[in-house]
Amino acid sequence: MVSIIIPHWRGQEILLRGLQSLRTHTSPAHEIILVDNGCDDSSIAAAQKNFAQARIVAPGKNLGFAGGCNFGMRAAAGKYFVLFNNDAVATPHWLEPLLEMMERDCRIAACQPKILARDRLGYFDYAGACGGHLDFLGYPFCRGRIFNTLEKDTGQYDDDADIFWASGACCLLRKSALDEVGLLDDSFFAHMEEIDLNWRLHLAGYRVVAVPASRVYHQAGSTLQAGAPRKTYLNHRNGLMMLIKNYSAAALAFVFPLRLLLDLMEAARQLFGLRFGHAFAVLRAMVSISFKLPRLLVQRRHVQRLRKISAQALRAKLYRRSVVWDYFMRGRKKFCALPGKK
Repeated sequence: MVSIIIPHWRGQEILLRGLQSLRTHTSPAHEIILVDNGCDDSSIAAAQKNFAQARIVAPGKNLGFAGGCNFGMRAAAGKYFVLFNNDAVATPHWLEPLLEMMERDCRIAACQPKILARDRLGYFDYAGACGGHLDFLGYPFCRGRIFNTLEKDTGQYDDDADIFWASGACCLLRKSALDEVGLLDDSFFAHMEEIDLNWRLHLAGYRVVAVPASRVYHQAGSTLQAGAPRKTYLNHRNGLMMLIKNYSAAALAFVFPLRLLLDLMEAARQLFGLRFGHAFAVLRAMVSISFKLPRLLVQRRHVQRLRKISAQALRAKLYRRSVVWDYFMRGRKKFCALPGKK
């Protein structure tokens, strides 16, 4: 059985649209677990009325994307978990290729479909595109999306490929692997929690794969708009947390000061652009790490005990260059234009 986990805070139209797509296009045996994540509108009641097969679980408050997914996964009975955003839309036979890939190799712990933009047809979606990658400084990018540049889908990434992270917008996870490395980190609340989880899976010796034969549409920014300073804060704070938890001590000593410098430069860029809310968000993210450091060090010790691969093997999974430099200074706007990524 596959357990499909949908955390939901608000938005009746997007939720009913996603549930209808699952009802129409999901054929393998599955259960749908809808997490009432402190929902403050009528959408949960509408889902109960129109989709009786969906099981509602309610933590009683908004746990964020990470905590909401964890609450749903703890209630799930499946061999595999699907994280499915409330603003995602399934297409015919979307689940079968993902399951076939998982069944092919027990060392694959996560895989994702090709994720296309619902509001910009023919283009990849911001949240995952055709598989996520990470540069050595902890900046994420995708096959089909680097920063805010989205590529048109012309079939250029239609090959199955090992990736660094599978998008939380829609991904299939192996329960037994999560039993080993743990679930999403609740303290991330939202944004980059799936990258942190995938990093832990890599350290434990698992693979993560993109399966473009599966397709899902996604409406990015339905919950938290791209221009919101809170989104900026979460991305920068969570990126720093992820580095502290997952890097080896030697790598962290080299990488972390560079990342702090780049974050300071980003705060200055936002300030000179008169985007004061975003500048403050970046600085607040950096300051918040000092208060979270004791807990992060405890988490770090636990993560490092899971390590089964060498530092060299991990470097091979990361993009060894700076995607920030390649994008902003070298003008490499597409994934296929990055060195070694054709």
